[in-house]
Amino acid sequence: MEGFGPVIAAPGHMGVDYEERVDFDRLRNYRLSRAREALENSEFGALLLFDFYNIRYVSGTWVGGALGDKMTRYCLLTRGGEPIVWDFGSAARHHKLYSPWLEPDNCRSGMLGMRGAVAPKAGLFERAVKELAGLLRDAGVANMPIGVDIVELPMLFELQKNGIDVRDAQQTMLDARVIKNQDEIMLLSQAAAMVDGVYQDIFEALKPGVRENEIVALANKRLYEMGSDQVEAVNAISGERCNPHPHNFTDRIIRPGDQAFFDIIHSYNGYRTCYYRTLAVGSATAPQHAAFAQAREWMDKAIDLVQPGNSTDMIAEAWPKATDFGFADEMAAFGLQFGHGLGLGLHERPIISRLNSLDDPIELKVGMVFALETYCPASDGQSAARLEEEIVVTENGPAVLTKFPCQKLMIANEY
Repeated sequence: MEGFGPVIAAPGHMGVDYEERVDFDRLRNYRLSRAREALENSEFGALLLFDFYNIRYVSGTWVGGALGDKMTRYCLLTRGGEPIVWDFGSAARHHKLYSPWLEPDNCRSGMLGMRGAVAPKAGLFERAVKELAGLLRDAGVANMPIGVDIVELPMLFELQKNGIDVRDAQQTMLDARVIKNQDEIMLLSQAAAMVDGVYQDIFEALKPGVRENEIVALANKRLYEMGSDQVEAVNAISGERCNPHPHNFTDRIIRPGDQAFFDIIHSYNGYRTCYYRTLAVGSATAPQHAAFAQAREWMDKAIDLVQPGNSTDMIAEAWPKATDFGFADEMAAFGLQFGHGLGLGLHERPIISRLNSLDDPIELKVGMVFALETYCPASDGQSAARLEEEIVVTENGPAVLTKFPCQKLMIANEY
C-alpha cells in the first residue's frame, strides 16, 4: 500500500467561520432521512428503538455512562412522523431546552425495567405499551408490524399481549447506518487523529517498569483532555500475554524486549475508533520483526482490495485460514483476521472474516467506513503482532484514517 490514499480532513474541535467543518444540522438531517428511507422501504409501520446508538442516530440525543445500556430510554419513529424520545427523568426536560430539532412534546420522561431491576409487576411496561399503542393508532400504522432492535423480554411480552406484531429492526437500522456522509467521516477522522496523538504518548512512555494498566490510565487521561466523550475500552497486552490474544489488560510489569500491542476504543461526538498498534520495548528479536512483517503483509493485501464494487469475501480470502496460524477453526480464531464497520457503534456493518463473509458477502460502497485487523503469532511462542487500520471507501480507493506509523515494528526507548 502506497501512502494513506485520499486525504480525509481532521480539523479542530471548534466550529469556526473560516473553514467548513462538521455541520451538525446536516448530520442530524442526513441520519434521520436514512432512517426514514429505511422505514419506508421496510414492512414496518414504525421503528421502536432501544439500542442507544440507534436512538442517537434517529433523534440526535445522547445519555451515556451508567444509563446508556439500561434499555430504559427508547425512541419511536412512525411512517411520516417525527421522532419521539422517552428519556431518563430530567434528561427529557433538558432535551426540550437544548435539542430544538425535536418537537417539545416529543421529549418525554420514560421508565421501564432497567434490565430487570424494576419488576414487571410495577406496571411500567404495561403503561408504556398502552401509550405506544395509542401513538401507533394515531399514526395509522397500528395494523402493521413494528420493528424493534433490542428489547427486554417483559417489554416484548407486553407488546405481544397487546396484539402488536414485533419484528427485527436491527437489520434495518444497521443497513441505514452503513453509508456515512461527510460529517460522519470527518468525525471519525477527528476521533482517529486524537488516538494518533495518544500513541505518540504511549511510544514515549513505554519502558521497563511501566505496568499495562498505567498505559491504560495514560490513554484515558489524554483522550478526555482532548475532548473524547467516551473512552469505551483500552486494551494493553505485553510479553507472554500477546499469544494467545486475551483481549484485556492487567497490572503486568512491562519488561525489556517485550512486544506489546494496544487497542484504543473511544468516541468523539459519538463516532468511534478501534485502533491497534504493536510496539517493541527497548529492543526486538528476529521472530518479533518477522511476525510484524507478516501481519503488515496481510493488512496491505486487504487494504488494496478496498475498492467500490469489490466484496467482503475477497478481503476475507486474502487473509490466512485459522489453521495456518495455529487455531483449530474459524470460530476459535474469530476476531484475529477481522474487519468491522465503525460509526456510532463499534461493530457495525460490514463484519469481515472467514467465519461469515465467504457465505454472506457484502458489496463495498462509497461511504462505508470500517476497521481491518490482522494478528500474527511469533515463532518464539509468546510474542505476536496485532495491527489495525481504519478505512474509508472512496471513489478513488481506500483512505486510511489511522496515521500513527505502522509499516515496520517501531521500538520504543530503543537501547
